[in-house]
Amino acid sequence: MLKVSSVLELMKNTPLVALKGREASRPRASLWAKLELSLPGAMKDRVALKAVEDAEASGRLKPGGLIVESTSGTMGEGLARVASLKGYELIIITDPRLDQSSVNKLRALGARVDIVDNYHPTGGWQQSRLERLREVLRANPGAFWPRQYDTPSNPEAYTSAVATELLEAFGPRLGALVGTVGSGGSLSGTAAGLRKLLPGLRVVAVDAVGSVQFNQPNRPRLQSGHSNSIIAGNINYRAIDEVHWLSDGEAFGGCWELARREGIFGGGSSGAAYVAASWVAEQLEPDQHVVIIMPDRGDRYGETIYSESFLTQKGIAGVQAAAQPMRIRYGVDVAERWSYAPLPHDGSVPYYASTVKRSVDLMRELGLE
Repeated sequence: MLKVSSVLELMKNTPLVALKGREASRPRASLWAKLELSLPGAMKDRVALKAVEDAEASGRLKPGGLIVESTSGTMGEGLARVASLKGYELIIITDPRLDQSSVNKLRALGARVDIVDNYHPTGGWQQSRLERLREVLRANPGAFWPRQYDTPSNPEAYTSAVATELLEAFGPRLGALVGTVGSGGSLSGTAAGLRKLLPGLRVVAVDAVGSVQFNQPNRPRLQSGHSNSIIAGNINYRAIDEVHWLSDGEAFGGCWELARREGIFGGGSSGAAYVAASWVAEQLEPDQHVVIIMPDRGDRYGETIYSESFLTQKGIAGVQAAAQPMRIRYGVDVAERWSYAPLPHDGSVPYYASTVKRSVDLMRELGLE
């Protein structure tokens, strides 16, 4: 029986589960889920703990200090759990996409929750939250901002942990790594650690239609957790071989498939990655392994992704991704449904849209640097 002295010790060593793959796919390589969603608060537990420990070591976070972060995903819960156990105050700045159950959970863990209500016309909810974050930081000098979108602690949490766990499990037969991209840390960090010993590893990013992260126009979307209206500084484009975009209906349909075929009740990021990875596993040899980083549970999506009335209201009930994606030209074509494109590593096309600032530039614009 596992015995630990604190919940903090459970923020590591997540299980690997064999998958069958989508019914529409015929995987040849073995398909596995790295269940980061099994952590006490899901994937961002690792990042939250690493960011706080790094800040403690550098002196940026003093005993009993205040932590302030902007998030619409699991980073908030991870920080709330770490802050409560280590004795810090925490303010989470979020937006209306965060369900009431998650808001209640954050408050139960001791966090103060600040919900913005003004959707920014170009920067979306992310920029609205960052503008509010600026106000909170100015009102609280000395507060620590973990900066999940561009802190080195984010990818390093995966380079030193998840990559090691995968190498121990599969060694040189690990053929592909598939993961969604939000703050950019999990996929970029894990890939960096794996590529040291597996230079031929195929790294596949999964994004949402309407997200700007891979040279696409910003549009309203229902997917959260992954996708973005700004460019996260943690995305290492040179570590990524190809990107897949899924529409809201396709990603949410993937969640239903994941639940019914694999018994995994996952959030939108997990469902989207499942769709793409099932197809990637068709492309590899039978003696290879494909690993999906599954970041989020489906608990907080009971009234959205898993609500037939919600899906009907949004016009996406019963939508499922096709058996394979459509190949498009990176930086030229606009993804409307499940599509993919290899990333150009010859400098011929910028990785991200020139009209969108990287998050570091946005921080300076908002006066946060």
